[in-house]
Amino acid sequence: MLLDLERFYQACNPSRPLIIGNASDRRYYIDFAAVRGGKIIEALQRTIARISPDAPTCQLFTGHLGCGKSTELLRLKAELEEQQFHVVYFESTHVLEMADVDVTDILLAIAGQVSESLEAMKIRFKPSYFTKLFGELVDFLQTPIDLGVEAELSVGIAKITAKAKESPQLRRRLRDYLEPRTANILQSINQELLEPATKQLKARGKKGLVVIVDNLDRVAIRPLPSGRSLPEYLFIQRGEQLRKLNCHVVYTIPLALTFSNDSAELQHRLGGGVAPKVLPMIPVRLRSGEIFPQGLTMLRQMVLARAFPDILASDRLGLITEVFDSLETLDRLCLISGGHVRDLLGLLFDCLREQDPPFDRECVELVIRRQRDYRTNAIDPNEWELIFQVVQQQRVRGDIEYYTLLRSLFVFEYRDHQGAWFAVNPVLAETEKFKSWLNDTHKQM
Repeated sequence: MLLDLERFYQACNPSRPLIIGNASDRRYYIDFAAVRGGKIIEALQRTIARISPDAPTCQLFTGHLGCGKSTELLRLKAELEEQQFHVVYFESTHVLEMADVDVTDILLAIAGQVSESLEAMKIRFKPSYFTKLFGELVDFLQTPIDLGVEAELSVGIAKITAKAKESPQLRRRLRDYLEPRTANILQSINQELLEPATKQLKARGKKGLVVIVDNLDRVAIRPLPSGRSLPEYLFIQRGEQLRKLNCHVVYTIPLALTFSNDSAELQHRLGGGVAPKVLPMIPVRLRSGEIFPQGLTMLRQMVLARAFPDILASDRLGLITEVFDSLETLDRLCLISGGHVRDLLGLLFDCLREQDPPFDRECVELVIRRQRDYRTNAIDPNEWELIFQVVQQQRVRGDIEYYTLLRSLFVFEYRDHQGAWFAVNPVLAETEKFKSWLNDTHKQM
């Protein structure tokens, strides 16, 4: 048997993005640009490396949760590193409290991650502003934080943010202190960290500094007392501050913001006039509902590459029966995922937890039913009505209710030559509720 079961199981882990810089992960990577409606990562890379290598750029990237953004951003990192840029990539969920985050938190997180990355290269900076600020903070918070006189900038920031992350009360006090100083913090990060860092990196033969802030799209969509949502406040109201960093930055932002009535303001304030790049689903069907062969073929390859990474794409199809009882069973799994990468891997992962390959149709149907029931439990009557509207119009409006549909993966976004269109998550289309609605709609026609 060619299939290494343990390796296949690890490769199907839906929570782990592919690190394209690693040769072992690169074997699993499938480039879906041809069916996703554009070369999105190439555009981000070209902006930094080709059009504006020496002047800072700020670019926005978005898409559904789990559609493959992290994998694509790690590919961007690997490609920029090949072109001699120093790239700092980090997942903001590891550093920030996503339910309660402010601009100063994001700026400090970036400063901390950049300085940690530079310290690993023996490039050290001790911004005098931060040394003074940390001293004042310890007095103000009256909380014992041992910053150490000689502590690196990254250590100081890490200790303060770790303390703040574990206590909402401390976080509020810290924010009250830092917020009025945002302009000074920004100025210090630029003049005492990013600008000298870029100089030092260039002296070592690097072309510049790039920061990729992943997972910022997971910021909680909650209303603030001002009436705006937290993402609107951060990325629109305070967007100009986030774009003022003196290096190349790529931010992930919530997909729902691109449908907001303020999307033009977002484009100008944070995007500097450039709209966010959207990573859509991999289309397995056309707008008309017919199967889209090219998309389906590529998803089959994605599944088979996880099973047989060292075998040529053309030869993998001959090995389908090592993993599934038939091509139809593999296609059933690909189609029900709607082209959502993490859902497809999750279904595969679940099959592996049930039995050894080859998976029979019964096992696949069991896993699909489980996923269907789990997703359906979360939908209230009002959301069903919104889902039906999206299906009829194939579009999503900018109201806050629609945020839920996108964030909860009830509807998926696709792109084709006509532009964006939306469809219900195929797993929901198999519920009795959806089928009876469809039936009634057809009777009325």
